[in-house]
Amino acid sequence: MAIIAIASAIAIGVIAFVLVVGPRSIPAPEAAPPAGHLDERKAAIYENLRDLQFEYRVGKLSDEDYRITKRDLQKELAAVMAEADRIRGGVQPPAPPPPLAPSPPLARRFVCPSCGSGFPADLKFCGECGKAMKGGTA
Repeated sequence: MAIIAIASAIAIGVIAFVLVVGPRSIPAPEAAPPAGHLDERKAAIYENLRDLQFEYRVGKLSDEDYRITKRDLQKELAAVMAEADRIRGGVQPPAPPPPLAPSPPLARRFVCPSCGSGFPADLKFCGECGKAMKGGTA
């Protein structure tokens, strides 16, 4: 009988502590950043670009499909980043630029010995795979 009385007293003490002290000690939740959803979208686009590049390297995409999809993802990324900058800095979005004529492909003079990516200038490290470029020229 004494054990039940002690257990009841402890239970009442815990309940009183939770009801009286508990709510005061819990901090208020932090407000979500205004551009948080845009940061998540930006991260998803970066991941899509990495996946696209991988699929292109393993031969799942044609050159044309890769170029078109990459361009579309880059346009979407630019729009997301501009909107995030506008929200964070209060900057008005610029007027959309006029459409550009397609640029000619770059001359591929320097080639990475690891992944075969070409670059117009000699680099110390590959801009695609990040491995050292040991003077690999085409």
